[in-house]
Amino acid sequence: IPTTTSLDFALFSRFDIIGLSPDSQEDEPGIKHAAEYVKTLIDQEVKNGIPSDRIILGGFSQGGALSLYTALTTQQKLAGVTALSCWLPLRSSFPQGPISGVNRDISILQCHGDSDPLVPLMFGSLTAEKLKTLVNPANVTFKVYEGMMHSSCPQEMVDIRQFIDKILPPVD
Repeated sequence: IPTTTSLDFALFSRFDIIGLSPDSQEDEPGIKHAAEYVKTLIDQEVKNGIPSDRIILGGFSQGGALSLYTALTTQQKLAGVTALSCWLPLRSSFPQGPISGVNRDISILQCHGDSDPLVPLMFGSLTAEKLKTLVNPANVTFKVYEGMMHSSCPQEMVDIRQFIDKILPPVD
């Protein structure tokens, strides 16, 4: 039986995907509403005693897109983002230079398969380049996996684990 939080997350953290091409119209109200909902989940975790700078947002496809957008627009300082087989939604709404928010130095691991038929590798590459203009480029890692479609692979999971271990060292 799902908890209220996971059920709410499933219902309120999605947005319509109108198209997947660089010039496709985007569901701006839906994206912003979903990001605000994720921000309330972050706030709840902070109220429960988890420092925001020990929270990593992450997701696959639409979830990765939402994680990126939320991290770049929240006022909470986050530890990082894992963004798998995704894109940056509302990319034209971001400045040409670095963001001014608290996550200018956020660590981002972006992963993508070179054979993804749903979210083409080009979207991942364009997203990585845009991210490097918005946050410290040294903190943006873009990994491409040969032969991987719109899915995951064991090496990607190893890379995510290493990323988490690096940016979230154990607390004493």
